[in-house]
Order: sequence, then C-alpha cells, then structure tokens
Amino acid sequence: MKLHELHDNPGATKRKKRIGRGAGSGMGKTGGRGIKGQKSRSGVAINGYEGGQMPLYQRLPKRGFNKPNRKAYAVVNLGLIEKFVQAGKIDASAQITEEALIASGLVRRKLDGVRVLAKGVFGTKLDLAVTGASKSAVEAVEKAGGSITITAQAKAAE
Repeated sequence: MKLHELHDNPGATKRKKRIGRGAGSGMGKTGGRGIKGQKSRSGVAINGYEGGQMPLYQRLPKRGFNKPNRKAYAVVNLGLIEKFVQAGKIDASAQITEEALIASGLVRRKLDGVRVLAKGVFGTKLDLAVTGASKSAVEAVEKAGGSITITAQAKAAE
C-alpha cells in the first residue's frame, strides 16, 4: 500500500453543508433558518426556555441525595486476589495488607480504604487485613482456612 492509495471507508466522511451560496443551491438567502424571528438571528441561546412556561426540567420531581462526605472504597474481588497470589505478585505466606495490594498493582489507590468482595473462585489460605469485607467474602476466606481482619478506619481530625 502506498500513501496515495489511502482512503477513508465509504460513508465515513460527509461533506459539509455549504449554506448561503446562492438561490440555486437550495440553501441560499435565509440559509435554512426560515424567515424572521429570534432563531433566524445570530447569537441565540434558548436551550431550556419554553416561552415563559415552566420548563420541563423544573416540572419533573427531583429524587435522591448525594452525601457530601460519603466514603469511597477501592473494591477488590477474591478471585483477583487468588489470581495475583498464583502469579506470584502477592506473597501468600505473609499477612496481605492494603499496602501489599497497592504494591502488587491489584489496587491503584487506597481512597478511604480497601473493601473485599466475594466474586470469583477462591480456595487459598490467606491472612487479609483490609478496611472492609462483605459477609460472603469473610465466609469464603474462613472456609478456605484463612482469616480476614477488618481494620478500624482512623477518623479524620475534626
């Protein structure tokens, strides 16, 4: 293939509509804007405006609430921990802390702590120390003969 043989796929590009180029073009004179009125002029910004009627976005009920100080946890699945242990990225003989999970590359950043969930196949005896874990994750680790230590979150200075 040579440089002059390169071309786009059919239908990938579309020609720009050239308006205001004479009556014969079909897009001359008013340029597809119709006649008179606010929308035929330049500089129009009436996106949510409904002519004085209460706009739709204000008529619909608002639901829910976003807690401003909610905790955001880094989520790790047991199946992934198992995979990293088998790959040799995590040392299964020592206690697996949040720092060890970050160092292995399993968790990018700790946020407000690491929470373990029970997704995936798990069967290795491990000693985990994390901020949180689901009930099913705790059961799965204990069933495999390991233990999960839930570390208490240090409260921020108030």
